[in-house]
Amino acid sequence: MKRILLLATAALGACSNQPAATNQANATTDQAAPANVADPAAPVPIPAPAPVANVTMPAPAPAPAPTPPAAKPDREVVSEGPIDSKSAQGAAQVVQTYFALVEAKKFAQAKALWGSSASLAPNLASYREYHAEVYKPGDTEGAAGSIYVTVPVKAYGVTGKGEKFEEPQVVTLRRVNDVDGSTAEQRRWHITRIDTPPSPH
Repeated sequence: MKRILLLATAALGACSNQPAATNQANATTDQAAPANVADPAAPVPIPAPAPVANVTMPAPAPAPAPTPPAAKPDREVVSEGPIDSKSAQGAAQVVQTYFALVEAKKFAQAKALWGSSASLAPNLASYREYHAEVYKPGDTEGAAGSIYVTVPVKAYGVTGKGEKFEEPQVVTLRRVNDVDGSTAEQRRWHITRIDTPPSPH
């Protein structure tokens, strides 16, 4: 009878020790859990955007200035290319030759370009400098077997007193039309008249 009581006591003791061991295991498991566990209900912080670098944009290139229109001369200068000597341009070339001779002070040769009207040629020997800019001639006109043409000119230079001058002039030229019996000399352009130049004194 005493033996049975001891066995019963031992069994009760074993049963009473099992919950204690379970509690100890649970306590050990709680201690092994990570300390910093995020709360799933807490809001997740959004990282701030990285600062943008302060970039200086280059200034726009200035617009190109408009090209000014080319200045046009008051008159069209006579052509320098090869031309028909009997045309109006041929007459203008005679005027160019005349003033080139005057500029070189070759007055006798210049006077020869007047032909039969040489007595009307102005005396330009007193000028220190005498130049001329020859412009495009006008249209030819015919009268009594002759052809006439006018050539505008701008004369400029220095008078005998040292004064500068500039004056527009018109040179009139004549040639005989291509008729039977006319000579080659008659069919060339000759100066017949020049507007009165400024006085050299």
